[in-house]
Amino acid sequence: MADHAVLADDEVDLSRRKFLTKATIATGTLGAVFAAVPFLESWAPSERARAQGAPVEFDLSKLEPGQMATPVWRKQPIFVVRRTPDMVARISGHDAELKDPQSQDSDQPTYAKNDLRSRSPEFLVLIGICTHLGCMPKQRFDKAELYPSWPGGFFCPCHGSRFDLAGRVFDGSPASINLNIPRYYYPNVRTLVVGADEKGTA
Repeated sequence: MADHAVLADDEVDLSRRKFLTKATIATGTLGAVFAAVPFLESWAPSERARAQGAPVEFDLSKLEPGQMATPVWRKQPIFVVRRTPDMVARISGHDAELKDPQSQDSDQPTYAKNDLRSRSPEFLVLIGICTHLGCMPKQRFDKAELYPSWPGGFFCPCHGSRFDLAGRVFDGSPASINLNIPRYYYPNVRTLVVGADEKGTA
């Protein structure tokens, strides 16, 4: 009887040992997986990082003539202006007062390197950051009384840089180049995509 009891105890101990061994392995494996997740995630771009660089869509039908919207792309304000015929007309006639009238030294895609600095006369798309020290210019679309020859456009409240309705900088402004223009395109008549064009994503 004693031998039988010892044998039963050995079987119980062996079963318990197997259970504990399996439980320890399972716990260790689970711990390794949890430890690896943050490491693996650090190699893959986060949703936030992808969102910061992803192109942004804007519904142009929401914009009335003469109005401006300011969507955000890559943490930058984007000025989207629906210009009226009068606003378009006020872009010409003051090239002699501009620092870079032909946008030779300014940053814009090839398709926006024209007098209107845009793909179409109606819509202007700019990065809304002053090229002087990074302030955000304010829209001043009406002709300004303070500067009689200024046809209106954008005014930087930080240091007084003035830009016309194509984002071109006036002489006497601290900013040295015109407002920058991002890559963009129109997939259809009512949609603007900022941050990409026919060549791909910026």
